[in-house]
Amino acid sequence: MFDSRLQQFLESIIFQTFGKNPSITEIQYVGGGCINNTLKVSFDKEQYFVKWNEDEENDMFQKEELGLSKLREVNSLNIPKTYQFGRIEGRNYLIMEFIEREATKDDFWEILGQNLAALHQNTQDTFGLDHNNYIGRLPQKNDKKSNWIDFLIDNRFEVQLGLAIYNGLINSDFAKKFRNLYPQLPGLLVQEPSSLLHGDLWSGNFMVGRKGLPFLIDPAIYYGNREVEIAFTQLFGGFDRKFYNAYNEVLPLESDFQTRAEIYNLYPLLVHVNLFGTSYLSGIQRVLNKYC
Repeated sequence: MFDSRLQQFLESIIFQTFGKNPSITEIQYVGGGCINNTLKVSFDKEQYFVKWNEDEENDMFQKEELGLSKLREVNSLNIPKTYQFGRIEGRNYLIMEFIEREATKDDFWEILGQNLAALHQNTQDTFGLDHNNYIGRLPQKNDKKSNWIDFLIDNRFEVQLGLAIYNGLINSDFAKKFRNLYPQLPGLLVQEPSSLLHGDLWSGNFMVGRKGLPFLIDPAIYYGNREVEIAFTQLFGGFDRKFYNAYNEVLPLESDFQTRAEIYNLYPLLVHVNLFGTSYLSGIQRVLNKYC
């Protein structure tokens, strides 16, 4: 038997989204990360994916919907449809298309690499976005900059360093050492066009969907150097080698990319420090010891 309060909440958001009183036949909790509750909801022979939380009112789901819509608009990736976001009965929610998991297609990794390269060919003159959004549950600042390194320092590193200092996760000496890296960045990083990025691309943010094809979820989009995206895919175990080969066939990376990947991954490591604690500091320290 479904929890009556939960069922009432789901009936309310379905009515608000589709304009009809649903006869819900199934509510099933599904895996969806550590930030939100995630449900599979079935009614009228259709299945939907519902994310919800009881946090204070915020625009997290609005920004997620904007990100998914932007990725779907460029039409190079498989992206779940979104139907509505809002707040009812003290809960924030987002209702989306439910993607049934299927067996992986033989050329799954090649398709993902080619599709991501196609995404990265969507460019603009500046780095950033016309709105801020989130990475995980943390705010992500996207103020536009004409220079990539300025963007990386001001909108990525400094924001996360400041949060870590505020929360007592790092001290001033650690922050000073980190900032000693900044003057070296122009000699370490390469100039690339500003590409549209998923922004949070690791193995937890793609899934095998219809016909065994890759679907991307949980974006943190912005326009940035595409190398930062490829670096992130390597951070927690990495993707299959076929993915990188396919990507490079379409949009080859500059030489010595691997020497820059560890610098770019300082950002997601700082994010993980602020989300999950100081165990991630050792990875940052190793990179700082190399350059500072």
